Amino acid sequence: MIRSMTGYGKAETLLETGRICVEIRTLNSKNADVNIKTQLLPKDKEMSVRQTLAKELQRGTIDFFMTFEANAAETAREINADLALGYFRQISSICGRIEEEFPGQGKPDTMDILASILRFPDVLDMKKQDIINEDNWQVVERCIEEAIRQVNEFRSREGQVLYRDVTSKVAKILSYVDEVETYETERIVTVKERIRSRFDELGLVPDNDRLEQEMIYYIEKLDINEEKVRLRQHCRYFMETIDNDPLPGKKLGFIAQEMGREINTTGSKANHTEIQKTVVKMKDELEKIKEQSLNIL
Repeated sequence: MIRSMTGYGKAETLLETGRICVEIRTLNSKNADVNIKTQLLPKDKEMSVRQTLAKELQRGTIDFFMTFEANAAETAREINADLALGYFRQISSICGRIEEEFPGQGKPDTMDILASILRFPDVLDMKKQDIINEDNWQVVERCIEEAIRQVNEFRSREGQVLYRDVTSKVAKILSYVDEVETYETERIVTVKERIRSRFDELGLVPDNDRLEQEMIYYIEKLDINEEKVRLRQHCRYFMETIDNDPLPGKKLGFIAQEMGREINTTGSKANHTEIQKTVVKMKDELEKIKEQSLNIL
């Protein structure tokens, strides 16, 4: 069964320091375009993750996200004591000068000064740590693999919807080919009548044998039997490919182009209003097939 290039997967795992969350989002693209959108992944692991994503997901725009939620104990901040003391000395010195110049204004309490200093953002430092390292890499790697598995499951579900939609449109095109055939006899009669009526309008009396020969030649130029045969063959090849090829997306696009050639030629040769209307319906279904094929892996 075919798979869509649109997919989403999410997996989480627990480390000693907190929770890792991996999310992968894929959209359609001609090739595998992998985007690593996280600073958590160690540089020495990035290449192997890229290769794994490209290998397992084959094709598409692949966005890889990783976030980390630390445990409560790990979020505790450390006070930069030297910096805090430096601020305290400066503030105390300023307070002393204020007291000298403006007596009686009151000297601030030491604890109030300290409370203010602790609100300075650079006084409190987060604990620095390597969230992902060799000790926990296997756990993180399994989390990535689980997210990839979920993406492929999502793609398979979307592929089932795509399959039903695309194959129903191919069936419609085949039904329109049958519809065209119902107008074939009428078309030939109409063409002959149009030519004869033209002679009548001009008041000419043609040589019937010669006229018949010219009509046959003219009608043969308008014959669409070959186009119908080739269009049916392309439709069968489309179905064989979508049923049997594990990654049929690109090939289906090429087959759809060939289907379009036969439909266009049929329209240019139609010379019949109802056939031309049917050709328009074929083109409408084919455009939808082409659009959907772009999202087939």
